[in-house]
Amino acid sequence: MSFLSNLFQSAKPLSLAAATDWHCHILPGVDDGVDNLEESLAILGQYEQAGYKTVWLTPHIMEDVPNTTERLRRTYERLQQAYTGPIQLRLAAENMLDSLFSERLEAGDVLPIGNSNTLLVETSYFSAPYRFHQTLDKIKSKGYFPLLAHPERYNYINDMRTYRELKDKGVRFQMNLLSLCGHYGPMVKEKAIKLLNTGMIDHCGTDLHRREHIEIIRTMKLPSRILDKLEPLLRP
Repeated sequence: MSFLSNLFQSAKPLSLAAATDWHCHILPGVDDGVDNLEESLAILGQYEQAGYKTVWLTPHIMEDVPNTTERLRRTYERLQQAYTGPIQLRLAAENMLDSLFSERLEAGDVLPIGNSNTLLVETSYFSAPYRFHQTLDKIKSKGYFPLLAHPERYNYINDMRTYRELKDKGVRFQMNLLSLCGHYGPMVKEKAIKLLNTGMIDHCGTDLHRREHIEIIRTMKLPSRILDKLEPLLRP
């Protein structure tokens, strides 16, 4: 039997039963994700079919998308009122590490993930932000834990040593499931697998912006050796 045949036979569907999505953009009409309430509800129906139990709504907050906490909470309340299904909806945010974030962190105007005081943060894909490590230290000094969204997608991080340095600083990593099926290209997929295999990933998210993303994830098949490391991270 050929190598490719063995690889194909070893691939299995990803189980999302009782899973948590730590990162998605289905809060309607607030960023580059889902446009309207009807689409959000349709996607939540797909989440139900997939087996998700908890979904963290993490809209962008950045200088180009300066969502206010008040606006996001109002939109979240409308979605909660409209959605009658079994999934637990939770509100946080994906924070770009820019000047707006620094101002809101200083003012205590942030939306952390749950009682763990975790702040989901991101950077440009192409270069680290000014005073990157100092900003991470500032987050921790305010009593929060930085959770770096999709670390596998940052082009400026090209070696595992840099990832280890961030982990040593207490930064947690949230990987996109779409990275594992090559949705963002082979280099991102390779880095995602390396981070998963070395035990650096803490949480997983869909980073869903459109309906087709959940269908891609629902139909993913991965080698057993990857599933064994991945699936426990879906059920914290």
